[in-house]
Amino acid sequence: MNTAVAPDTEAQAVAPEHTRTGMSKASLKQAYIDNLFYIQGRFREVATPHDLYMAAAFTVRDRMLDRWVKSAQVYKTSHSRTLCYLSAEYLLGPHLANNLVNLGIAEVAKRAGEELDLDFNAILEEEEEPGLGNGGLGRLAACYMDSLATVQIPAIGYGIRYEFGIFDQIIQDGWQVERSDTWLRNGNPWEIPRPKISFPVMYGGHTEHYRDHAERPRVRWVPDMVISGVAFDTPVLGYGVDNVNLLRLWKAEAPESFDFQVFNVGDYYGAVHAKIEAETISKVLYPNDDPEAGKELRLKQQYFFVSCSIQDMIRLHLNTVGPLETFHEKFVAQLNDTHPAIAVAELMRLLMDDHEMPWDTAWAITRATFCYTNHTLLPEALETWSVGLFERLLPRHLEIIYEINRRFLDEVRMRYLGDEERVARMSLIDEAGGRRIRMAHLAVVGARAVNGVAALHSELIKTTLLKDFYEMAPERFHNVTNGVTPRRFIVVSNPRLAGLITEMCGNDRWIRDLECLRDLETHADDPGLQARWREVKTAAKSDLAVWLKQHAGVVLDPQTMMFDIQAKRLHEYKRQHLNVLHIIRVYQRLKQNPNLGMTPRAFIFGGKAAPGYYMAKLMIKLINSVAEVINNDPQVNGYIRVAFMPDFNVKNGQRLYPAADLSEQISLAGKEASGTGNMKFSMNGALTVGTLDGANIEIREEVGAENFFLFGMTAEEVRRKQTEGYRPWDYYHGDHELKSDIDLITSGLFSHGDTSLFRPLTDHLINNDPFMVLADYRAYLDCQDRISEVYDRPAEWDRMSILNVARMGKFSSDRSIREYAERIWSIEPKPIGV
Repeated sequence: MNTAVAPDTEAQAVAPEHTRTGMSKASLKQAYIDNLFYIQGRFREVATPHDLYMAAAFTVRDRMLDRWVKSAQVYKTSHSRTLCYLSAEYLLGPHLANNLVNLGIAEVAKRAGEELDLDFNAILEEEEEPGLGNGGLGRLAACYMDSLATVQIPAIGYGIRYEFGIFDQIIQDGWQVERSDTWLRNGNPWEIPRPKISFPVMYGGHTEHYRDHAERPRVRWVPDMVISGVAFDTPVLGYGVDNVNLLRLWKAEAPESFDFQVFNVGDYYGAVHAKIEAETISKVLYPNDDPEAGKELRLKQQYFFVSCSIQDMIRLHLNTVGPLETFHEKFVAQLNDTHPAIAVAELMRLLMDDHEMPWDTAWAITRATFCYTNHTLLPEALETWSVGLFERLLPRHLEIIYEINRRFLDEVRMRYLGDEERVARMSLIDEAGGRRIRMAHLAVVGARAVNGVAALHSELIKTTLLKDFYEMAPERFHNVTNGVTPRRFIVVSNPRLAGLITEMCGNDRWIRDLECLRDLETHADDPGLQARWREVKTAAKSDLAVWLKQHAGVVLDPQTMMFDIQAKRLHEYKRQHLNVLHIIRVYQRLKQNPNLGMTPRAFIFGGKAAPGYYMAKLMIKLINSVAEVINNDPQVNGYIRVAFMPDFNVKNGQRLYPAADLSEQISLAGKEASGTGNMKFSMNGALTVGTLDGANIEIREEVGAENFFLFGMTAEEVRRKQTEGYRPWDYYHGDHELKSDIDLITSGLFSHGDTSLFRPLTDHLINNDPFMVLADYRAYLDCQDRISEVYDRPAEWDRMSILNVARMGKFSSDRSIREYAERIWSIEPKPIGV
């Protein structure tokens, strides 16, 4: 194999380059040929599309590994303070294109591919997406890993290497059907197995209390099940820097895969039973936790990855720093929601039981190590676990939680004399209706900092969700508004727009400093830029239209139609059904007045419903049923069409965000913690129709109220209406158009005459409507009418679109990470020089 090539005329270096690390076109070409032959064992004539992709992936990975090893060496020798990000989800998206951008060789690689007669786009499409997340939480974790490296913060991301990730969604007869996500079936070139980095994880059994040789009280956990957690490492490269951080995901394995003694006596199933039971733990993302077995598996998963991660952090500290008394000075651990909250009790267990620390010392270290991010205002989304399940699975941790609670409640009683109602509210144990452990309370009590993810969300945490805790220690509560990485969601997703922005700004500094987009503001009224801006948007719409015709069978006209897109997880609080009611209203108006002459509009949806969430799945069916009627009605389908994108994920999101003219962010005010889809759409020039909810508020403040389509109640108005007694029945009977739209659904028009199919949805709206769809209906329709009027004035719309992009600097995840590092983690950047 050639170890060096002479640089071609495009290369800057004078010395020959090594083919594993060289960045010139010649080096990339030679490395690709070598990897196809020596790694894939193929020559070009017999190589499959997957072989061609794998060769490209290994070629790019080689260039990352050089930086990764050097980053690890610098972090180790300098004893750098390190962020450990504990998250049950990482929705990473495809690696190849993003890594090419971050290495700064995307264009060179494309030219190298052309000279090798490779279809560059086909190679990118071949990559499987690792669906290790459910939605915004997992994608945020992935954005933060990208930004941690870009901002040069030493970091390790810890999670689970799920064998089957979020399900693949197909649509059959309008219904969501789930298919297994077999993302590992062809191998994963981006990960490196670390079989020697393995830790025992214990479950069940009982505890034994005894005194050691110095007569100190000690506890021994005697489990009835032990499995192994094995590390798989993925490098995460920053943009325009040499820093590479580590994403370490854990796979569950049996300590002994095959029991020959059991096999020899004829128990063939028993011989592999331990292996099957162990590997189930990292088998699937978010098992259905309605049955008790599902709840047990989910708790096992959470403890599994937390235990492996904390043990690994202790190993690293002992190997590089020394005594564990300084553990919190080396590491800070961010709990990404409540899924890893058991880490508080696990660190206490390891420090006390394995490393013989007294309670007070261990608790001081634990409290100084953890920080907690809350991601939800929905009470049902705050995890609680039955005491009985904990007692059966994690008996030692239950003892520790009881002791944490006892000591904490003593503090509460001393602070608030005689206020036993407050004590009950703040207890880690919910005694009402079956004793349950409140994991959010454990996270708050065990962390030195708590933050929300948008200004409104953080205020509501203080005034409602965690009000008692805030009143007791207000200095520990913070806000860090979410952000997204512009590398993936502009540069990779929308290269045409990225090129135009770079041209207009005069440089590409904006990719690392999104505030530089402000340079676009001075050009917002330029008719020449507006025309080119429109061309870029139309090209993205054309790309999406081609994809939707192929995968959804819907024909859309990108030249004449506004692309109105709502893409997010299907949930009642996100109010996809409000969007559908508007579509039905437009449909009825067109049927009543065929000469209405409205702006043609394509209503596009994307999103998955949790497999056990019937109402959300029924909403998907309704969307597709409305689409079937409208798209096949020649009287209206020249004006409106409806499409549902199957299998919305990161890769498909990269098709949607650049193509949107209008972004639907219509959740009920006070229910969305932040949202990040709103940021991705706006960064790509979509205008937002939204409520004052989550990060919508800050987006509106940044882009200007005149460049945002606002409707609906405020969070305070929602609370007041709930207090007064909300009666959706009155709205239904008080608005004849609303009643007509709902009645059209129940009439059977969209269900081939079946008047019962959508009855659960319409009855729930009329009689309960917990997310106040009917209350916001009229304001939403009026706002949509204004939107159509503005869209009919292209220069005005284009100006607003340009200003939306120009003013999105705040919503880079780089800014979020800098705020965490400075205000919460106290971590300094550590540049790496290669």
